[in-house]
Amino acid sequence: MMKRMDEEVDGSVKLQLAAGTVLHGKWHGGRYEIERLLGEGANGQVYLVRHGSRHYALKIGADAADLQSEINVLRAIYGRTRSGSESFLVQVDDFTHASGRDYCFYMMQYIQGRILTDYLHREGSDWYALIGLNLLRQLGELHEEGWVFGDLKLENVLIASYGRVHLIDYGGVTAMGKSVRQFTELYDRGYWSAGSRRADPSYDLFSLAVLLIQAAEGAKLKGLAQERRRSVDALLALVAESMLMRPFKLWFQQALKGEFESAQEAASAWSAQHRSRSSFQRQRSSMRWLGGAFVASAIAAATAAIWYIQL
Repeated sequence: MMKRMDEEVDGSVKLQLAAGTVLHGKWHGGRYEIERLLGEGANGQVYLVRHGSRHYALKIGADAADLQSEINVLRAIYGRTRSGSESFLVQVDDFTHASGRDYCFYMMQYIQGRILTDYLHREGSDWYALIGLNLLRQLGELHEEGWVFGDLKLENVLIASYGRVHLIDYGGVTAMGKSVRQFTELYDRGYWSAGSRRADPSYDLFSLAVLLIQAAEGAKLKGLAQERRRSVDALLALVAESMLMRPFKLWFQQALKGEFESAQEAASAWSAQHRSRSSFQRQRSSMRWLGGAFVASAIAAATAAIWYIQL
């Protein structure tokens, strides 16, 4: 039996499926039990479902043509990329609603992880550099296949154990050279008067830079975004104020000003600046150790001299 709560929106039915609803695949015969809503975007809803003995994420599209376009992108990406698994996209089917209307859906692997800010809060800021590099590598592989992620934002990135990165919700993925299909203002370079909404690698890199600023200085970024005069210089001022971001100041400048030709170039620059930072920290630690050893030696020598004088 299908439990449902439907709302009329602009004359059409907005589908809302309650926990316990069972969907039956029209063409492949699969049985999918809804457990809870994971998220809702501009072009559909994503549910956690049980299929057999496993959990999956199942997305139901509000518009069949729009969802099919997203499915085609996923097939193209995960059929060829090096790190993407072909089994990420598990099944595509329709189900018939109690109203008699057919809805298209696709099922994908369920990624268990946390959003970036939650992960850093729990695991510590030492993971910041590795997560930034992993995000750049993910975007690089997507770009190599001719796509831009587009709607890169906090909610569309999950961090699993050991800093592994997963991009989710591919509704905004856009072919290179076209206008970005979906975007969120905070991460959009047009919103910051920093460029167009043309789908190219630099668009994603700008969004990533804002995302990394948000992870380090979320409250300050929110306040800055509400000001009338938004600019790259204002974002860079936040970077300069942050102990976490300051070692990557040059990288942020290049990413926000569109100076990187590719995500691979940006990844190399990120790694180089991280190595430079780590080397500086090791040198500083070594100097502190040597300084401490010198002081200890001096104290020991002075103590020996005192004993010698007393004798």
